[in-house]
Amino acid sequence: MTDAAARAAEILREHRASIDRLDAILVYTLGERFKHTQAVGRLKATHGLPPSDPAREEKQIARLEQLALEADLDPEFAKKFLNFIIQEVIRHHIEHQK
Repeated sequence: MTDAAARAAEILREHRASIDRLDAILVYTLGERFKHTQAVGRLKATHGLPPSDPAREEKQIARLEQLALEADLDPEFAKKFLNFIIQEVIRHHIEHQK
């Protein structure tokens, strides 16, 4: 292996290690987020509140799109990601109301 190839392999390992750490952060962050949204779902069910809040969802999507722009992330991707999460949260909230 040439020096350049060895250096490229080392850089690749470093990037992959960072990706692995970030994936773990994402998973643990989502886990923490869902603990809170499940608590919200139980609270809504206890008080007869609807499982979804379209006004809040719109505000959150707009907020996330702005954060995505600031983070140099495609806002459409961020919007799709949040919509996916919101649908999962609503599904949990509906489950709590059964």
